[in-house]
Amino acid sequence: MFPSTSPEAGRESWPAGPHPGPAAAPTRGHPPAPRTGPAATDGDRRERGGPRRARRAGEPARRSEDEVDEPEEEVVPPVEVRRQLAVTIAGFAALLGVGLVLGAQTSGPGHRLPFAFIIFGVQLLFVLAWTIAMRPPALLVVAGISATVAALADIAAVQTDIAGLAPLGYLAVGGFLAAVLGQLVRRVDRVRVTDSLGATLLIVVGVVAFGTLIVLSRIPAGTQAITVCLSASGVALTVARLTDAVLPWPRLAPQVPRGAAGVVAGAMVGTLTSALLGSYLVAPFTPTRAAVIGLVAAVTAVLSDLAVGYAEAGRLMAGEPPTMWVARHMQGPLGGFALAAPAAYAMCMLFL
Repeated sequence: MFPSTSPEAGRESWPAGPHPGPAAAPTRGHPPAPRTGPAATDGDRRERGGPRRARRAGEPARRSEDEVDEPEEEVVPPVEVRRQLAVTIAGFAALLGVGLVLGAQTSGPGHRLPFAFIIFGVQLLFVLAWTIAMRPPALLVVAGISATVAALADIAAVQTDIAGLAPLGYLAVGGFLAAVLGQLVRRVDRVRVTDSLGATLLIVVGVVAFGTLIVLSRIPAGTQAITVCLSASGVALTVARLTDAVLPWPRLAPQVPRGAAGVVAGAMVGTLTSALLGSYLVAPFTPTRAAVIGLVAAVTAVLSDLAVGYAEAGRLMAGEPPTMWVARHMQGPLGGFALAAPAAYAMCMLFL
């Protein structure tokens, strides 16, 4: 007979999960099956990587481990503006402008030599300041040739029968070629000749440019044009430097201690000065004509002075040692008047 109880009654029920035990060995000759389940739970991922960050548009999904962070750009501190130095340069520009304007008033038919001597003195200052500041090869040779060209240009401007710029142009070309040949004589200077062509050209052309004032004084209404243009240039340079001493803002470049407010204010006040002078001068001057030619001269002088500051900052950033501070700071006003002189001649020919 069969028992009354089932043989399964005393056994434990099957567990819900898989039967614990050693993992079954893989079948011989076959590789283990790949794992299809997740490698880690979401909780493990959060513990390892932390909270996820939303990816911006255009950003790569994941950065490479070998990627190195780029170094941050070095912030160059702005050069300090020395107020006393700016005031000193402004005073030098004012004195230079007054001397040139008063010298032009001494010029007259048959009496050009006093004005020529004043111009020659300014030319010597220009040669000394620019050769020391720019330091071309064979410095003494360039300085001597430039001084000789300045004297010859003044003589040609006084002695020629017809007042014109042709003799001055020939002297500028000849002086430049002579200065380059003088630099080619020595082997040490020969290597740097190509790099210094611009500096040599500026020095020679600058001294010749002052000679255009003597030529302009021989033209009808030329002396009045010199008064208007050089007064505007002197006032513009003085106001620009004084404004930099008080408000050098906004800075045009961190390495240049100049502000845009001084450049704009100098050009505006210089133009106003020329318009006021034009209202007192006789025909063919009018306030409008005087303002136009004064504006060109003032802007030319101020921008030339500013360009000298940029050039000096570039030389310092290139690692060149600073030059004599007197020559370095006289360079700007002298360069401004040197370029304002041919600008005055051109405006006189066009408007008067």
